[in-house]
Amino acid sequence: MKFSYAMLPDYPLTESLASIRLADELGFYACYAADEPWHKDLWLLFAAAAAQTSRIRLGPSVSAVTLREPSLIAQAAATLDELTGGRAEVVLGSGNFGVLAQYKIDWTTTKPLTRVKEAVAVVRTLLDEGTITRDGEFYSYDGLFTFARPVQEHLPVKIGAMRGPKSFQAAGELSDGVHHALSYSREAYEYAVENFRIGAERAGKDWKAQDIGAWVVFATGEDGDAAREAARSMVGLYASAMPAEQLERNGVAPAEVAPIIEAIGGGDLAKAIELTSPEIAAKLSIAGTPAECLEKIQTDIAPTGVNHMICAITDSALVKSLTGREVDGVAGVDAQLRLIHDHLMPAFP
Repeated sequence: MKFSYAMLPDYPLTESLASIRLADELGFYACYAADEPWHKDLWLLFAAAAAQTSRIRLGPSVSAVTLREPSLIAQAAATLDELTGGRAEVVLGSGNFGVLAQYKIDWTTTKPLTRVKEAVAVVRTLLDEGTITRDGEFYSYDGLFTFARPVQEHLPVKIGAMRGPKSFQAAGELSDGVHHALSYSREAYEYAVENFRIGAERAGKDWKAQDIGAWVVFATGEDGDAAREAARSMVGLYASAMPAEQLERNGVAPAEVAPIIEAIGGGDLAKAIELTSPEIAAKLSIAGTPAECLEKIQTDIAPTGVNHMICAITDSALVKSLTGREVDGVAGVDAQLRLIHDHLMPAFP
């Protein structure tokens, strides 16, 4: 089992760079960030981190192909790969529903899976060949070329999938792995992994050798109650991006989160947090003491075939910046990275 740090780069950049350096020193597999305008630009941040790290892999999880043209994603990934000496990778997706809405884009009309599949082919071709000619439904090129070349012989291109089953199957068949965000139950991961396996075997791949990542809202510390309260503060924001089918696979009825989503849509984050019960938060996060977090992973996630934990670490500073809410007693990002290293990583040699 690999462990990675998923950051929202909303901290002062000196702090984000220090956390990436620490994750590198502690042996985390990768640091990922969302490629969306709500946050500071991950490509510039990771370019700065490239010279300050030696092992950790860097890239977007996810980059939304609805907003960022895939040839530009390939260009940026190849450039980052050169800067890092071959440590870049990309995860592609259709985009955050909330962000798309602010662009006045109705995601249901974008043919999201078709678009992502086509984007994967574009990025793969440009990374491998440096030039592309194609007539696609969304992306067409006539001899487009780039001098941005990756160092890796095969820079990994993966798909972020949440709904399924076709998205998970496409990830298995067409890409180098899947990052499944915001699921926490055994049922949800068995569903994701089974469909990923179907796609991988369709392409003649060993599915177990692919990257199967669980991207989770995560908070840990010696004060388990404080960690759970920090996670609860964030759950509603993330749950608003979860399809109804995914909520149900995690044991949450869509009607339970509808008032939360309505409050978020109206800009009333305080009400949204108030409406997020501890029971809902427990179902839609991994939070508590290190021992409690480890038990959750060992019981509900690892047995399904997931081989990569991607921890979107939540602390009081992040809660404050996104919701304005004060939560005391929560371990900071760097402290949580150390706790993951000390207590979780050794359990999965």
